Amino acid sequence: MSAELVYVHAEQADTDFLIYTGNFCGYCTALKRLLNGNNLSYTEYNFDEHIGLRKQVVAATGHRTVPVVFDLREDVPRFIGGFDETNRYLK
Repeated sequence: MSAELVYVHAEQADTDFLIYTGNFCGYCTALKRLLNGNNLSYTEYNFDEHIGLRKQVVAATGHRTVPVVFDLREDVPRFIGGFDETNRYLK
């Protein structure tokens, strides 16, 4: 069920990236600046606004911190990781 939810979110997004974030997250803010600075669009789901979503995304990815980033520019969503991984990925 959890991986399916990520795929549903990816299908519904008409953007370059799918990101999962949290409130008061400096890395989430930095990620959004990074994506905006590279003219990349994103769809954001905030864990603090969607009860139970964090548990499902952790189950799907194994990634326990925010942000959680997927590249949607290919046919299949590609799990990138968090901010540091995305920063390296985009260089």
